[in-house]
Amino acid sequence: MASTAVWAALGSVHGVAQTELARQIAAMVAEPAVARAHWGVMVTAMDGTPIYGLNEGQLFQPASNAKLFTTAAAVHLLGGARRFETVVDGPSGSTVEATLHGDLTIHGSGDANLSGRAIPYVEPADKPKGADPVADPLRYLAEMADKVAATGVKRVTGDIVGDDTLFPWQPYAEDWAADDLVWGYGAPVSALTISDNQLRLTVTPGVKAGDAATVVLDPAMPYYTVEASVRTVAAKAPSSVDIERPLGSKVLKVSGTIAVDAGADVEEVAIQDPAEYAALALKAMLEARGIKVDGVARAEHRVIEEPSSFLKETREPLPNLPKTAVAYNAVFGGCFDACPLSVEHRSPTVMEDITVTNKVSQNLHAELLLHQLGKVYGTDGSTAEGSRAVRQFLLNVGLDKDDFVFYDGSGLSGHDLVAPRATAKLLQFASTQPWFADWKKSLPVGGLDGSLAARFPNAPLKGRVFAKTGTLGEARALSGYVECASGRTVIFSIMVGSHMPGTSADREVMDRIVAAIAAAN
Repeated sequence: MASTAVWAALGSVHGVAQTELARQIAAMVAEPAVARAHWGVMVTAMDGTPIYGLNEGQLFQPASNAKLFTTAAAVHLLGGARRFETVVDGPSGSTVEATLHGDLTIHGSGDANLSGRAIPYVEPADKPKGADPVADPLRYLAEMADKVAATGVKRVTGDIVGDDTLFPWQPYAEDWAADDLVWGYGAPVSALTISDNQLRLTVTPGVKAGDAATVVLDPAMPYYTVEASVRTVAAKAPSSVDIERPLGSKVLKVSGTIAVDAGADVEEVAIQDPAEYAALALKAMLEARGIKVDGVARAEHRVIEEPSSFLKETREPLPNLPKTAVAYNAVFGGCFDACPLSVEHRSPTVMEDITVTNKVSQNLHAELLLHQLGKVYGTDGSTAEGSRAVRQFLLNVGLDKDDFVFYDGSGLSGHDLVAPRATAKLLQFASTQPWFADWKKSLPVGGLDGSLAARFPNAPLKGRVFAKTGTLGEARALSGYVECASGRTVIFSIMVGSHMPGTSADREVMDRIVAAIAAAN
């Protein structure tokens, strides 16, 4: 609880309201469906004055609340206007001729948005009515292939190389669950990212029970071998489609059943090696444009030795890390070999990408931002060096050194731990920064968009909760800002650990706690 001195400072009337708030929250977390879960709550005024606390100094798995820390560090240290350039070029000294002697390489720059996604993010209410147009997820590769063809090149004697060596090849952070890695939300991290490093797999029932279902991958690149054994079953029968891919394998095993009257089952599956996939796609596009390629499509990675102690490396100080917000436009990339044959694609801004990352809780994009931080401020673009930069940023902000630990940028790692008071402190710091307005707009809005579109759908909270969600196993979190009954805005962080599997009772109580906070303030 907040101290007696704090209550006195808030005034007697307000103190009565907060005493009632404490009683309400205590009753809610004691309800039988959630009483055995571990709860942590911190509520403060916008200036950081404590309003309410419950286990606020204890550690919880933040899940995707980790993205609050990663994206705040990214906009503060990289600058919201920064962009990155993906470059396709020939070998050093090559000239623009009909035959390119050597390899043609696409160099990844850590651009998270080489995809069909619309940028900037458009709120659902502002979208035109009707189905969203589906953009080609490989459209920017196609544009670069067009530019190569426009140079007059007709033959490449070497290979088409997907180069993601800007960052070390560390596709997965520590303690990412193996079960997650087949799915798009657990896609591997690569400096050469194509279509969120995932493919769309669609399973469509047959015409009648007993028919084999149709299984299609999009884009239809010859990358994975699909072994399908999905059977159509009677109408209204339960559907159950299972997808398996052993780590390192390029065989997707799709099995199960789908009801004849069910709609198509659409899943996102991770690309095993994004740089190799990009090279394969670019090679196919060049050949479709009449350019002969003598060699093969292949990836080029930079493998480094993993740190002997991740925590030790991340806790090495970075004394030169800027303490004030970076506000400049910078581009990574350019012709890597100073060659005449070079085509480029420039990314959206860091702030535009942060909006996507927070609105839809995009794990891969958060990881790429973490690696960019490691590249700019650490010794390389590794996971550990990115985490090191985030840690130093948070210490500079004033967070207690024992109130947080991050092993990744997205919160997918089960090793990540955060105290609710640390999250509230970060949110308070953010509110004082020149980038705050844009960053706050990146958060999902209750009842309106992102991962909060279906929560807080009614007045008085619809459109008044700006917060980041988080779900990982039996952990859940919700932290952000709420506009209260009085008209003022307060900061809150609610974290739950060890809730019962397969239940949403804790989420429902969490939302009621937010409503109680808003009513009491």
